Amino acid sequence: MRVETAEAKGLRLLAHHDLDGRGDGMQVMRHENTLYVGHAGTSRAGTSILDVSDPRRPKLVDQWPAPDNTHTHKVQVADGLLLVNHERFPYRPTAPLGPHSAGLAIYDLADPPAPRRIAFWESSGKGVHRIVWEGGRFAHVSVTPEGFTDRIWMILDLSDPYHPVEAGRWWWPGQWEAGGERPDWPAGRRHAAHHALLDGDIAYLGYDDANLVVLDIADPSRPRAIGFCRWEGGATHTCLPLPGRDLLVVTDEQQQDGPRAPARRIHLIDVGDPANPRYLAALPEPEGDFGALPMRYGPHCLHENRAGSFQSGRLVFATYFSAGVRVYDLEDSGRPREIAHWVSRTPPGQAAPQANDLFVDRDGLVWVTDRTNGGLFVLEPEGELAALM
Repeated sequence: MRVETAEAKGLRLLAHHDLDGRGDGMQVMRHENTLYVGHAGTSRAGTSILDVSDPRRPKLVDQWPAPDNTHTHKVQVADGLLLVNHERFPYRPTAPLGPHSAGLAIYDLADPPAPRRIAFWESSGKGVHRIVWEGGRFAHVSVTPEGFTDRIWMILDLSDPYHPVEAGRWWWPGQWEAGGERPDWPAGRRHAAHHALLDGDIAYLGYDDANLVVLDIADPSRPRAIGFCRWEGGATHTCLPLPGRDLLVVTDEQQQDGPRAPARRIHLIDVGDPANPRYLAALPEPEGDFGALPMRYGPHCLHENRAGSFQSGRLVFATYFSAGVRVYDLEDSGRPREIAHWVSRTPPGQAAPQANDLFVDRDGLVWVTDRTNGGLFVLEPEGELAALM
């Protein structure tokens, strides 16, 4: 199966891989000449490993199955290690499930195409949803332990990667049901940690319908909330601090299909004073009739400016589900503008494209996954975008 371009500006399709017919791609990350892809869960694949020494011809090297009733849809690579989450799947089962795997798997990357598992940190409850780790002692995860209503934020100590241990945790008061806490937010709203991106000792944490929580993590054993920001909209997902600027770019994830889904946007927040974040504006929406399509339309993930990848305080790369990949120029934060986009043709077996996650490598190539069947795409910048990179 090959999926072609439907429309594009500033990005061209360099290559496509169908991931051996298991095209439900999720988080994607390149390490040297190896690419790691987590799978959303519907295909029952867990992690795919590809040789990308020639980006025009990615080659599938290995593909691990997911454990029963589990998905392993997130990957993080640093310091010669690969971290992979284990979480119950489906999220909201319609029938009783059997046992699932819950926690974090750690692999040694002495041979990057052939990771060797060295440890497993076992959590209780549903397991680990998202991981943030760029190397060093501490990894950050969102996890739903037993006794909590939903995901909380936790810091793991990896100083001995063979024996990871919890260092600290933070949750929204009302989530610890087993401790006698009760939610004080309106019925139908959700307070759940997604993931936090770091700027020194500050963590910017997306907390679903509570939007943005700012944590001081100078003492990892005692993370403390120092700031909050709310706006119209929910399902807050990624909170990206731009290097060298007092700006945060935030996505509210679209989690529903079709034209009746609530509006979701990408937002700009002033974090000159992290304890008092200030809402500025929403980024422009894509032009076109994407909202009329029957699957998800709206933001999801951002390229997160990881060490070793493409980094910019000006250019923001986002996935927008049916509206593909969108690239914004924030040189003038008062007048953000879209400067590039790429949308695939609808992959076979689904009703619309579903650009899911992306990673921009140090060479400027954009690696994109489709959520449902589309697999992996490799995009190359051109025109104005290429000049700015």
